[in-house]
Amino acid sequence: MARGNLRVYLGAAPGVGKTFAMLNEGRRRHDRGTDVVVGFVETHGRARTIEQVGDLEVIPRKVIGYRSSEFEEMDVDAILARRPEVALVDELAHTNVPGSRTDKRWQDVEELLQAGIDVISTVNIQHLESVNDVVERITGVQQRETLPDEVVRRADQVELVDSTPEALRRRMAHGNIYKPEKVDAALANYFRPGNLAALRELALLWVADKVDESLQRYMEDHGITAAWETRERVVVAITGAPATEALIRRAARIAQRAGLLPAKAAERIERLLVRIGLPTSVPGPMPPEAILAVARRDKKARLGKITYALPARIGAMANIRGDYSLSVEDAIALDVIEEMRQPRSRVRARLLPASPNA
Repeated sequence: MARGNLRVYLGAAPGVGKTFAMLNEGRRRHDRGTDVVVGFVETHGRARTIEQVGDLEVIPRKVIGYRSSEFEEMDVDAILARRPEVALVDELAHTNVPGSRTDKRWQDVEELLQAGIDVISTVNIQHLESVNDVVERITGVQQRETLPDEVVRRADQVELVDSTPEALRRRMAHGNIYKPEKVDAALANYFRPGNLAALRELALLWVADKVDESLQRYMEDHGITAAWETRERVVVAITGAPATEALIRRAARIAQRAGLLPAKAAERIERLLVRIGLPTSVPGPMPPEAILAVARRDKKARLGKITYALPARIGAMANIRGDYSLSVEDAIALDVIEEMRQPRSRVRARLLPASPNA
């Protein structure tokens, strides 16, 4: 039996329209003759979401008793017995009540997929384990319901349901997300413009990374060796030392700025590294050839080479022809990396003759 396909609608925050998009896709497939059922949907009482369910068949929920209370969960057995072509399952990161057949809803979804049923689901960025701690620092709210990133990365399709912070706050103010008595508190706390902007960026970056993985896999599967310059790359050589986390964060910020840092910011970062005792040059015994070998495996490096930014010092790039980087031969790059491994080195850029490949 062929495994079912998983499609996930990913959002930056509650209320962006993930459930609406899931139901809309279900109705579209239903209207063209596909057997679609609603395995579980959480409408939160939103009128437009309820309306979107329409005439779709809804599988009754299973009632589970726990601590003198009753809770409703998705009835996996009923869906498996019904055997639809597609099941709509909301809130992929949901934690099932004790006494359910599995701990997490994503595990229920895995059973449906193994049974050959296609599943369309939803999740917010804050529930992914890789960004859980970052979200807590941004919002001040600890997310207790999480799921492994790999669950979403394995999805056949991941679609971002995007909304600007301003549009989302308007929807909130109009009562389209939470009940009126909760609106003011939400706007003043979790739904602050800065929080929403940061969550949106996290979601955009996560989806961009997923797309990049898919493109890399496609190029490898089809034997494509030519360079596709879809994004800049930063290679980080780490050893697992205490400084590793800071090194990765620093590299991420360099990447987000396309390899550039303002002079004042670079100086501030270098002072910080010195103050907390972290190295300001490339440490460790790793051979330069190993670093280049890793970089070469990226199929999207320019013309089979690497675009190197040659640092005159930490955070400062050598100004070459009014730009901040130059595509150089591996031999030059090896020399540069080797010099950087020396403590407190000061590497100077080496000008190369202009060529069509530069």
